[in-house]
Amino acid sequence: MLSAGRVTRCSLRVSRCIFSSSRNKGYQQANVVILPSHLANDFEAFCRSNPAPLPLLYHSQSGETSCDPLATDADVRSDIPQYCVYEEGRLVETVSSLQSYTGHSTTGSALQDVKRGSLSDMVSFYLGCSFGFEGKLKEAGIPVRNVDQGRNVSMYRTSVPCVPSGVFCCPLVVTMRPVPAGFLDAAAEVTHLNPLAHGAPVHIGDPALLGIRDLSKPDYGEPVELHPGDVPVFWACGVTAIEAIIHSRPPLAFSHSPGCMFLCDIPDSSIRTLPSDSPPTESDPGQAPICLPISHNPLFYSLVSKSAAANIRQLEEIIIEDPGQRGIRALFVQDELLRSCLALSHSSSVAITTGFPTHYMHSPPDETDGPPGAIAMATMLLSLGKQVTLLTDSRALEMNEAMVAEAVRRGVLKAAIPVVGFKDGGPQSALHFLCHHGDPSRPRSAESAFLSC
Repeated sequence: MLSAGRVTRCSLRVSRCIFSSSRNKGYQQANVVILPSHLANDFEAFCRSNPAPLPLLYHSQSGETSCDPLATDADVRSDIPQYCVYEEGRLVETVSSLQSYTGHSTTGSALQDVKRGSLSDMVSFYLGCSFGFEGKLKEAGIPVRNVDQGRNVSMYRTSVPCVPSGVFCCPLVVTMRPVPAGFLDAAAEVTHLNPLAHGAPVHIGDPALLGIRDLSKPDYGEPVELHPGDVPVFWACGVTAIEAIIHSRPPLAFSHSPGCMFLCDIPDSSIRTLPSDSPPTESDPGQAPICLPISHNPLFYSLVSKSAAANIRQLEEIIIEDPGQRGIRALFVQDELLRSCLALSHSSSVAITTGFPTHYMHSPPDETDGPPGAIAMATMLLSLGKQVTLLTDSRALEMNEAMVAEAVRRGVLKAAIPVVGFKDGGPQSALHFLCHHGDPSRPRSAESAFLSC
């Protein structure tokens, strides 16, 4: 009995129709790139280094046009609705078949003859596609706006670099699907179970944080309209492979046309592992992600596993224990510690504020545990690769500079960290210090987090 995928591929060879994700629900779809054999090892390493955008389903032998682990009787030269042809990294044409590149011609130029025989010395890479999880989203009751609107999914080039390997380096490409805010947890949980279809979202919220200026102008695909209450959710995308072609500039390369996918025989319910892989282990419910907003302006959600969230919430309960009856519980804000931890995990630079003198008339205005705690946190954050600045009031500036110097001398800090003094000049002075022109939507460092000791 023919599989639905095989039937579709056979009909495609005859009709050359262009199909979309909504017409092939139930089966895994694949991005395809075809590269010269001498680049195959570099590109495979590039995929292994960037598994979210480039989940490798299969790569062929040189000249192989089939892919038996993914599809029976498949032919990569004809089983994709539309192909892109690249020369030196430039898109030169789109074609409906690559058959003309498999045989030598005696009627064209010498260069054309070489190109027409080139597939015999090229390797095909089949990469997972997010179309494979759209059916699961709908089963979970989550609207898939691009399908509902009859459009190809929106794809954007970001400012986030992929991990380079060999000759390959390029920016990450993402897809965007609008998701109602109430379904964010469900969308993350459904997709994280499908790593071969790009897994969980890589970003939720303001597209500008990825370097995307205008959602209405995707670099690939079509614009998808957001409904009121929708949040932009971004997944890594296999079109990253096309960016890799553009940046590495091989003499000749092919890819699927974005949105025109290779259809596998593998049901999308089994895309956590491939048939050749070891049997899947039971998923750990504690590793399922949940979404928490950590910033409203700009809008930014972060993912955290259920088990990690439970541990941090337990720590919160310990922190607010108040045996001395000092009223600590009145200061407690649910999940504030959890959001702070997530903000720190995303930040590249951190400002630690300290300055609560116990003898404010003394010179210097000595403290108890604040400055040593600030030094301890700075040491920890530096070990995590963060940039750290110590922020204090002007009266304690000299004291904190001396403490930093002593910490360096004793080897607690490997190098001195900046100590910045803040001078109070009125009720709005802190706002102007932390934000450009006092505008809270323009923090001086969009990637900074603030800690207080």
